[in-house]
Amino acid sequence: MLCPACRSDVSRVVDSRTVESGSAIRRRRECTNCKNRFTTVERSVLLVTKRNGVTEEFRRDKVIRGVGRACQGLGVSEDDLKVLAHDVEQSIRARHGSQVAADDIGLAILEPLRKLNVVAYLRFASVYKSFKSTEDFEREIAMLRKASDSADSTDPVDPSDPVRRASEEHGVNLT
Repeated sequence: MLCPACRSDVSRVVDSRTVESGSAIRRRRECTNCKNRFTTVERSVLLVTKRNGVTEEFRRDKVIRGVGRACQGLGVSEDDLKVLAHDVEQSIRARHGSQVAADDIGLAILEPLRKLNVVAYLRFASVYKSFKSTEDFEREIAMLRKASDSADSTDPVDPSDPVRRASEEHGVNLT
């Protein structure tokens, strides 16, 4: 790391702290040449391999933007999107290490998005899974109903069921 004042490449670490929930390290450094102090931040890089073979650095803002489109008009806050993107990144790092296929990011988004908002989940899934017809939507809704019913087997027609509530709000008949 070059000193921003004198451009010397020799410095010593004065202090180190983990930041950003442990995903980065902030270091205070002192240049041994001019005694200037400066801060560096070190992050582990998560690389994404796209379908065409190109590799690029993972960017949370792309997750937020993509999921944000699916959540448009549904009352999902920007903070909720940021939390989801953070959780997705942590899940990917835990499961895949430092390099992940782009398709795996989409898969990692699906479950947290379903828990956040079922309609947004359906919108996102329709693009991610390349729905071609209404039957694709019907199959996905049936899968959501089945998962919801098995999660609450004591009352399969629970009015607080997020799938049922969202489908009723948007005029979708699940029976």
